[in-house]
Amino acid sequence: MAEVFGLIDCNNFYVSCERVFRPDLEGVPVIVLSNNDGCAVARSNEAKALGIKMGDPEFKLRALIQREKIQVFSSNYALYGDLSRRVGDCLGSMVPTVETYSIDESFLHLTEFREREVGDLARELRDRVLRWTGIPTCVGIAPTKTLAKVGNFIAKKRPQFRGVCDLRSPEVRAELLATVPVDEVWGIGGASAAKLGKIGVATAADLAALQPDDARALMTVTGGRVVYELRGISCLPLELIEPTRKGIAVTRSFGAPVTSWQEMREAIASYATRAAEKMRRYKVAAENIFVFMHTNTFNNDPFYSNGASARFSETTNDTGEVVALAVRLGERLWRDGFRYSKTGVMITELLPETIRQPALWGELDREKRERAWKAMDKLNTTLGRDTVRILGAGPTDAAWKLRAEHRSPRWTTRWDELPRVRSC
Repeated sequence: MAEVFGLIDCNNFYVSCERVFRPDLEGVPVIVLSNNDGCAVARSNEAKALGIKMGDPEFKLRALIQREKIQVFSSNYALYGDLSRRVGDCLGSMVPTVETYSIDESFLHLTEFREREVGDLARELRDRVLRWTGIPTCVGIAPTKTLAKVGNFIAKKRPQFRGVCDLRSPEVRAELLATVPVDEVWGIGGASAAKLGKIGVATAADLAALQPDDARALMTVTGGRVVYELRGISCLPLELIEPTRKGIAVTRSFGAPVTSWQEMREAIASYATRAAEKMRRYKVAAENIFVFMHTNTFNNDPFYSNGASARFSETTNDTGEVVALAVRLGERLWRDGFRYSKTGVMITELLPETIRQPALWGELDREKRERAWKAMDKLNTTLGRDTVRILGAGPTDAAWKLRAEHRSPRWTTRWDELPRVRSC
């Protein structure tokens, strides 16, 4: 039996999440900004029609925002993450085998469904996700994951497909691949597209017609694999087990320049806390940690940038140990007299926590400490981020915290931000 894959993608996901609780935003130009309200990372179709590009800085858009009455939102990752989870629950209620590819995309294994059922299933999936979560989606169907991504691209761009594009037929593929620019093919970046353009490969159909050996010579083994996938030969199975992470990074630009060690210490402690939480969530432990800080390279301030790393005495995901070592490294890097714009904590050399190697003279209360940190994680997951936090991370409203002046309420994860209904 031939393989059948689906790729379901949430349309303009961050914007769609904002619209779930603000139906008045339908048909209105909307953009969502990156961390620190820096640049546009999501745009509604109406905003795209006004010429706003991905990554456009907010300060350059201010005149356009005012003139066109564009609605602006800060990134609300708590809301987006929770709605992504709910979309995943919808998919799992109808399709047994799902690979979550990103926050707004999932691959579906549809081989076990009857051939005539697949199209109806895709349309029913779209309807259920929209009905249960309020998020609009499009679906690509094909015998390979790469073609499913192409099908999804076509479904988004061409209204006549009504959100579902089926590329299982070789005749349909031959017609439609000729209309897809080669740089829209999954795995073909700007550099590869430029190389392909020099030899006359401009569309997905041109790439499918290329000899696999020539594609490999031009773009390494990935190029050959893409050619086979575009021809309908599956080379990429679903990844149902998340690979072990090689590193974790928590880095942020400050909402306001940091000029005191106390503020920097709080920021480093806060980021190290977050890194330890992530390690416990992914069930890994760290052998090494790297801390960096730097000033702004784009103003006239004196420039300073530095970083340092150190190894833990034993692999750990203990918040106290991670914070302590991160702060010691930060203290070594700190120099008075600078206006710092960013710091970060990077955890490297991760191992599964089940094979952690203890130190010869390890602490006797490690199990008790682990239970305490996991209890804190559970409280923060249930009641909201920073419900319980270490004292060294500073207040939640510190000046160095990220700017989020346009953030919408975290409707689904914070009791204190639920809408209130008043009787007349």
